[in-house]
Amino acid sequence: MRSWSRQSGWWWLAIACGLALRAIFAVHHPRFDGDTLVYGDLARNMLDHHIYGLTEGMRVRSTMIRLPGYPLFLGLCFNLFGEGRYSAAVWVQIVLALAACWALARAAARSLGERVGLAVLWLACLCPFTAEYDALALTESLAMVCLVVALVALQRWQGDRKARWAVAMGAASLFAVLLRPDRGLLAMVCVLAMIVFARRRAVMPVLLVCGMVSLPLAGWAVRNWRVFRVIQPLAPKYANDPGEYVAPGFNRWYRTWAVEYWSTVNTYWMWDGGVIRLSDLPDRAMDTPAERAKTAHAYELYNRQQSATRPVDAIFAEIAAERAARHPLRTYVLMPVGRVADMWLRPRTEFFRLPLAWWRWREHPGASIVCALYAALNLSLLLLALVGLRRWPKWWREPLPLAGVMFVALRTVLLLTIDNSEQRYTVECLPVVLLLAGVALAQRKTSLPESAATFSKAD
Repeated sequence: MRSWSRQSGWWWLAIACGLALRAIFAVHHPRFDGDTLVYGDLARNMLDHHIYGLTEGMRVRSTMIRLPGYPLFLGLCFNLFGEGRYSAAVWVQIVLALAACWALARAAARSLGERVGLAVLWLACLCPFTAEYDALALTESLAMVCLVVALVALQRWQGDRKARWAVAMGAASLFAVLLRPDRGLLAMVCVLAMIVFARRRAVMPVLLVCGMVSLPLAGWAVRNWRVFRVIQPLAPKYANDPGEYVAPGFNRWYRTWAVEYWSTVNTYWMWDGGVIRLSDLPDRAMDTPAERAKTAHAYELYNRQQSATRPVDAIFAEIAAERAARHPLRTYVLMPVGRVADMWLRPRTEFFRLPLAWWRWREHPGASIVCALYAALNLSLLLLALVGLRRWPKWWREPLPLAGVMFVALRTVLLLTIDNSEQRYTVECLPVVLLLAGVALAQRKTSLPESAATFSKAD
C-alpha cells in the first residue's frame, strides 16, 4: 500500500499529461465531417422524430447502413449538452478514454507489477495515435474503451469468477458490436478465453455473455425485417440500404490493385459521386496497353455522370476477371496482405493537415519528415510490443495478454477481406500494442516480479 501511495503522483501526472494532449487535439484540431455528420443526423432524427433514419430534403428516410451504438451515444450527449454539440461528446470520450488508460495500466500492474503498470499508463496517455481519435466524434475511441473494459473484466473474472465481471464483459462486447459489426470479434475472444481458462465452469458465464450480445442484435434484426423485409442482424458490408446499387464489378476491380490509403481517398471514396482520375492509378493497376485503354474508357463513361451505373460496372467486372485470371497470386494474396500492411505501418496522420503522398519528399520536405517520424514511432511501438510479448512470463497462461493477442490476430485476419486500406481499422488494436510495449520498456526479468503481488493487494 505504501508503494502505491509513493507512486500515485506519477500516475496522476500521466493522466494530466494525457488530458493535455487530448485537449490540444480537441481544441486546435476539431473535425466534425464525413461519418460524424451521418451519426449526428441519425441521433437527431431519433431524438426529434423517433425514426432511425437519414434526412433527405424535408423528410426522414429509415436506414440500416449504421448500427445504432454511436448514434445512441451522440443522442445521449445531445440530450445532456445540447443538440449538435459534438465537442461535448468528444470531451465525454476523452474522460472515458483516460479512465480506460488507467484501467489498462492497473491490469498490467496486477500481472507484472507497478513498474510495468506505470509504463503502460504513460504510453497509453501519451500515444498520439489514440489521443487523436479520442478527440474525434467517431466510433474508434469508444471501441478502444470497450476493448479495455472487456480485457480487464476478463482478467478479474479469471481471478475470482464473480458474475459482475462476466456482465462487464458482456456489456463491453455488446456496445462494441453496436458500434461496428466487425467488433463482434471482441465477444468471440472473450468467450474463447473464458473457455480456455475455466472450461466446464465457464458454461454459465459464457451463456451470459452470449445472451447479452445476442438479444439486442436480435431486436435490431427484427426492426430491419419490419422496416425493410430483409434479414440483416448487423449492418451491410458496403453500408447500403435495400435497393441501393453496390457496384460489385468496381469493387472486384479495385481489390486487384489497391494497397495504399492514397487510393482509398482518391479512387474508392470518389466512386459514385465524385470525379476519378486515371492519373491517380499506380502502374500495377493496368498491366497492358489494351487494359489501360479499356480502363480509360470506363473512367470516361463514369465521369460523364459521376454515378455508379450497371454498364460501367460491367466493364470494371470484365477487367477484374481478366486481371484475376492473369495474376491470381497478386489478386488474392499479395494485394490483401499489402492492404493490411499499409493499415498497420502507414503514418497515422490521416486527420492532420499533412500530405497523403508523404513519400514525395521534394514536394513537401517538412511535412514528409513529420510523416516519416510518425511512421517511425508507429513501427517502434509495434516492435516494442513484440519484445514485450516475449518478456511476459508465460503470457499464454494469462487472460490479459492471451485475449489481447487473440483479438489482434483475428482482427488482422478479418482485415484481409477488406476492400480499402484505412489506418482506423487497426487503431482499435493499439491498446494491446501499448500494453505489450509497456512491458517491453519496464519488464526486464523473465519471472513474475514480487511487486505484482504487492500491487494486487493494494488494488
